[in-house]
Amino acid sequence: MECKRIADLLLSSAYAIAFTGAGISTASGIPDFRGPNGLWKKYPQELSSVEYFSKDPKGFWEFFGFRMRSLFEARPNPAHIALAELERMGLVKAVITQNIDGLHQSAGSVNVIELHGTVKRSYCSSCYKQYDSREVLKKLDSRENPPRCACGGVIRPDVVLFGEPVAKIQEAIEIAYESDLVIVVGSSLTVYPANLIPQIVKQRGGSLVIVNMEETPLDPIADVVSRERAEVELDCVLKEVKARVNA
Repeated sequence: MECKRIADLLLSSAYAIAFTGAGISTASGIPDFRGPNGLWKKYPQELSSVEYFSKDPKGFWEFFGFRMRSLFEARPNPAHIALAELERMGLVKAVITQNIDGLHQSAGSVNVIELHGTVKRSYCSSCYKQYDSREVLKKLDSRENPPRCACGGVIRPDVVLFGEPVAKIQEAIEIAYESDLVIVVGSSLTVYPANLIPQIVKQRGGSLVIVNMEETPLDPIADVVSRERAEVELDCVLKEVKARVNA
């Protein structure tokens, strides 16, 4: 456990941020992507590509509807809750996430940048009308596949599909330039351009903490590396910080 060292860095930082990937949500019952039991070990990535959505929207929704439903059923775990509490205490200024599950907000985090969008929203690919994704699931339940807008356009989830640009990367980069500490949680740090975020913080003289069960390419330059499960390490960090603040 590295929670004492992580707490040291947090309490001495002026602008700490968290950068989270799929590994933070595995304790909520959501499989990660590239781990031993990852989603892309079971299904081809093409099923979540913009090309596949355009070519076969029915097939796309057969896969994504199932995935969307499982994400809606998930609940935040102690790792999400710890980050939300650290934000409330003023110690974590922002959460930049690669996840689309909305669990950071469910846990109470406010300043969340969702690099890859959110499963909670959908929109028409023709007229861009916004939909609550629960409405889309109802359409799928009533065998309307692909789900369609009143204009006749096919509805799609408000997420970044493979083959699409990451819309919020510039906002995330600007936050990284402000930061003097980034805590990476549950990310393999292999996806570009998202993996630029921790590199920017480190290159500008900040500290880098990595909490991930597998090795990452940035481990050699990290100040602290923990192989502990995210929910265990972050819960320990929160308790350590609270003990010191209240001492």
